[in-house]
Amino acid sequence: MRTGLTDVFAGTICSVLTITYSLSYAALIFSGPLAHFLSYGIAVTFMSAAVGGAFVALRSSLPFAVAGPDSSISVVIAALVATVLQRVAAGGDTDLLGPALIAMALATALTGLLMCVLGFTHAGRAIRFLPYPVVGGFLGATGWLMVTGAIQVVTDQHATLANLGAFAGATTGAKLAAGAAVAIILHVLLRRTKSPFALPGVLLASFAAMHLVLLLSGTSIGAAQASGWMFNPQPAASLSLPWKTVALHAFPWAALPSFAGDVLAVMFVTISTLLLNTTGIEIATRTEADIERDLKVHGLANLLTGGLGGMVVCTSLSRSILVRTAGATSRLSGLTVAAISAGVLIADPSFLGYVPKYVLGGLLLYLGSDLVYQWLMHSSRRLLPLEYLSLIAIAALIIYSGFIAGVLIGIVIGCATFALSASRVNAIKFNFDSSNYRSTLDRGPSELALLAEHGRQIQGMTLQSYLFFGSANRLYQYVKTLLARQPDCRFLIFDFRLVTGIDSSATHSFAQIKQVTAAHGVRIVLAHLSAELERAFRTARFISDDVTIFADLDRALESCEQKVIETHRAEAGEKPSLSAWLSEVLGDPQHADRLAAYCRRLEVETGDIIARQGEPAASMHFILEGRVGIIVDIGDGRTMRVRSLGRHTTIGEMGLITQRPRSATIQAETASVLYELAADDYETIKREQPALSQALLAYVVAVMAERLSFANRVVGVLQR
Repeated sequence: MRTGLTDVFAGTICSVLTITYSLSYAALIFSGPLAHFLSYGIAVTFMSAAVGGAFVALRSSLPFAVAGPDSSISVVIAALVATVLQRVAAGGDTDLLGPALIAMALATALTGLLMCVLGFTHAGRAIRFLPYPVVGGFLGATGWLMVTGAIQVVTDQHATLANLGAFAGATTGAKLAAGAAVAIILHVLLRRTKSPFALPGVLLASFAAMHLVLLLSGTSIGAAQASGWMFNPQPAASLSLPWKTVALHAFPWAALPSFAGDVLAVMFVTISTLLLNTTGIEIATRTEADIERDLKVHGLANLLTGGLGGMVVCTSLSRSILVRTAGATSRLSGLTVAAISAGVLIADPSFLGYVPKYVLGGLLLYLGSDLVYQWLMHSSRRLLPLEYLSLIAIAALIIYSGFIAGVLIGIVIGCATFALSASRVNAIKFNFDSSNYRSTLDRGPSELALLAEHGRQIQGMTLQSYLFFGSANRLYQYVKTLLARQPDCRFLIFDFRLVTGIDSSATHSFAQIKQVTAAHGVRIVLAHLSAELERAFRTARFISDDVTIFADLDRALESCEQKVIETHRAEAGEKPSLSAWLSEVLGDPQHADRLAAYCRRLEVETGDIIARQGEPAASMHFILEGRVGIIVDIGDGRTMRVRSLGRHTTIGEMGLITQRPRSATIQAETASVLYELAADDYETIKREQPALSQALLAYVVAVMAERLSFANRVVGVLQR
């Protein structure tokens, strides 16, 4: 019971804002040629707040959500109505209300339909991919148009450069000053206090101040109405559906393409506002919303209000936070706001004659100037100079050319800005050569020495991001510089593991790279090509016999390393010899002969298991010829090869020394010749031949040191 009363109280407090906002939006839309239909506009606005607000309150993912007409959306609707009235007036038709209501209801229904489509197809978050300057420019321009609309509400004059003379009078200046005073007080007070009663308190105080001034000055209400300080009393208006045959026939359907852009603007700003408001409510109340569900709910709500001839409704950030701050926890708060809005429908509209224009105009001025400050001024601190200039340009285009022209050109500007920024991103994640970055194949000292000496013949780079004309051209320039700096380069490896896509202009840059490498006698090697990338390269005829493709970078490196080693090993005339190898690593031919006497020769075929993971480490192996793989069991019946070892390397030495179970399975990857040193023989060596034992231990330490040094070099390459 107590919770229910709290929700009703919170909804009642919020209703003060809803009533004030709705009156402001009605005055904004139904101004100028529609000013004498203001009572009907008020009825439409409150009907929308009641019907749409109740539907959202019942079904929203936020139980305390309060929905109704919104400031940004109302500005765009006002622009739409003004455009339609211009077309109607140009055609000589004197019935302005019918076409205005049809346009407003049609935009509302189409907006609801789009929101339903986005909600049911789970595509609502696609709007988040719009460039930030476009959204910021749109909302900043909306704020500016709201400011000019507020000036018109207060003074009954259009705020244009051609009409500046109309604002020179003292009375007009006093009205503007009164509206500006309300806006300034709201700005100052709401920045200093979080009280939910601050905004309605200022509005009620402003209302009371006007009547106090009239009382003290002896001015009648009628005189204030006649001088434009208050709204004229409005006759009662009965709502009716706008979808009448006569009204539909009079609607300027032939001019629909000319204001279709404004309809699209209503859709765009409604979806943007819903997403921004929902995000703000989530942050302020620490409550998670289901945006897809809310899109569907708002879509159905707007289809309903549009069918009834109403205007767009959207969850309100300020009012939802207000009821939450006031203690609301259930849907009863939103339903209370909707019920009070419905109650205003049956009230005598003549009460509007007691409402000062500067109060509603000041509220609109506050809302509009806040948007202008947040998006056109304060955003300069959060954006790069180029992005901020784009935002300002987009806002100016919207103000002077209309919403759709501004948004479309803004998207073009945003895309161009993004392309320029993206072109500055280095397409190379890191570059390397085989003297500091090698394959996972462990090699013997002689082969490592060859790679250390000739590893720069293998140059490579891991690419990243999306490759297009800007980034690919920088890559081409880098390759030209690289080949000029490394004239002995034989292989150029491109790793595409981090590349998300490529366009045709980028493949042209790779064609230029191919021409440069061919002139230097360098072979191009491609690794980690996805199906999409390979298709793009084949379409561009880049892949040919002089381009090698590997599944991953490790295999590409291993193949290139082997070719470099074979070339220089042939030059040195090196022959495989166990004695020569052991003599080199142990530093003494006698140690080599003694160690060889303890070892047992093993000849294994491809796929043979040499040792299994988890078994006792009963031996270590010297690999004379061939290659073995280190395979780790990662669970669920899956295994992974983590490393390979080639000729003149050892495996199992750490397990033999520490006497721990084997941490991986050893499997022959090719036909191999190994020499096995058993644990018992190793213990005999330690007891009976300490000099050999020390030499063997020193060799193991050297192997571990080299592997650690290599790992450090790899980390250094990756951190470039």
